[in-house]
Amino acid sequence: MSRTLCLTCERPPKACICDFIAKVSNEVPVVVLQHPSEVGKMKGTASLLALSLESCDVLVTDNVDQLVAFDSYQKDHQLVLLYPSEQAIELSATTITELTAINQGNDSTSTSFKKLTLVILDGTWKKAYRMFMLSTKLQALPQICLPHSIACSGNYLIRKVAKKNAMSSLEATCYALAMLEASDKIAEISPGFAGKYQTLLSKFEQFNQFQLSFRPDYLAPRSARPKES
Repeated sequence: MSRTLCLTCERPPKACICDFIAKVSNEVPVVVLQHPSEVGKMKGTASLLALSLESCDVLVTDNVDQLVAFDSYQKDHQLVLLYPSEQAIELSATTITELTAINQGNDSTSTSFKKLTLVILDGTWKKAYRMFMLSTKLQALPQICLPHSIACSGNYLIRKVAKKNAMSSLEATCYALAMLEASDKIAEISPGFAGKYQTLLSKFEQFNQFQLSFRPDYLAPRSARPKES
């Protein structure tokens, strides 16, 4: 007998995450390359990200070079990869000015115009690294990373991560989008403030607590506990 699933988030009613969706109109489209092992993971954040962003596509693969759908994105978009490789350039006002200049070099009225599009890898650090190293197409893309102060301010409480305060796919994407779209206000983007994406980050914190509530040893934050009589 098949389980009843939410028609929106495709999760069982008890694990439904629709209350944590925060609709945001992102100017820079997002392409999530999700490792197959992440599909259906209750603790994963890519599904919440995709449900919240107006322009976000999720492609499932462990070998990007064999993914035909990715070729279409390369043809029609100016892709930039958010990944902390050795070649990655830290996002800053200068970096974004350069990216914007390249994008504006394409005539938006021409059929050859390519829209700046953010690519992220959704998987554990080890699996994301493997995806990157296996793909000549990913390695050929411009690579960017978040400033250290932001990259180390993650609040991903529900999964073990290889690095302290490492960010989830959702958090990293929110901050990257906020910086890419900030224009002359990029200095305002900092740990704990991601512009219009802060609402989604706040919902993400609630998502964290919701997932933690399924643990037998979970103790709700003091502010969320019922008052003692």
